[in-house]
Amino acid sequence: MTGSAGRTAKKGRLLYRLAPLAILGVGLALFFALGLDRFVGLDALREHRDWLADQVEDSPLLAGLAFVAIYALVVAFSIPGGALLTVTAGFLFGTVPAAVCVVIGATLGATGLFLAARTALGDVLRAKAGPALRRMEEGFRENALNYLLVLRLIPLFPFWLVNLVPAFLGISLRVYVIGTFFGIIPGTFVYASLGNGLGAILDAGDTPDLRIIFTPEILIPILGIAILALLPVVYKKIRARQAGSG
Repeated sequence: MTGSAGRTAKKGRLLYRLAPLAILGVGLALFFALGLDRFVGLDALREHRDWLADQVEDSPLLAGLAFVAIYALVVAFSIPGGALLTVTAGFLFGTVPAAVCVVIGATLGATGLFLAARTALGDVLRAKAGPALRRMEEGFRENALNYLLVLRLIPLFPFWLVNLVPAFLGISLRVYVIGTFFGIIPGTFVYASLGNGLGAILDAGDTPDLRIIFTPEILIPILGIAILALLPVVYKKIRARQAGSG
């Protein structure tokens, strides 16, 4: 009985830990099953732009809070369309207010996903990790903020993936929130400023170029910031080698 009760309790704890991630997975599945993805796109924006603009004009604070909540849910449930949603925010609120709303919403949503992943799978994956992942974990923990800033600054990996990896590597919540908040600011301003001129683009029947962040005049300065974020890591490694050789 003791063994059976222990196994039952263990399964119960596992289900409890998996519940947050399962809820997010079910939410993502329902999003597509209910056809809600039709509201995330340029066609939906063209159709409802006047109504959305009226809501922002009538109640700017309430509209901003609603947008933050929606953006947080989009990020937490890993729903595609974050870049377009940021552009839409720039169109509705203007560059700076839109960037503020997006950064807050994205940080809240990413933090929710981080906590769900860490609760559900973090300990299990680290326990089963091989030597290579353990070395990666040690390096990431030692320079967590610097590495996370680089991952956030350079859009080489999907946003949802960068939300999950630090959870599996045991990064602290404080470092994760700080790195996410500041790391997404440059890219957010790029897309929000693009959205600030979205009205003219839609009126002309054109489509905004969401690849704008990869153009040299924008990407090179962001890469420069990423390199600056890595300089302390490089310096630390050089000092460690010098101390070892001395």
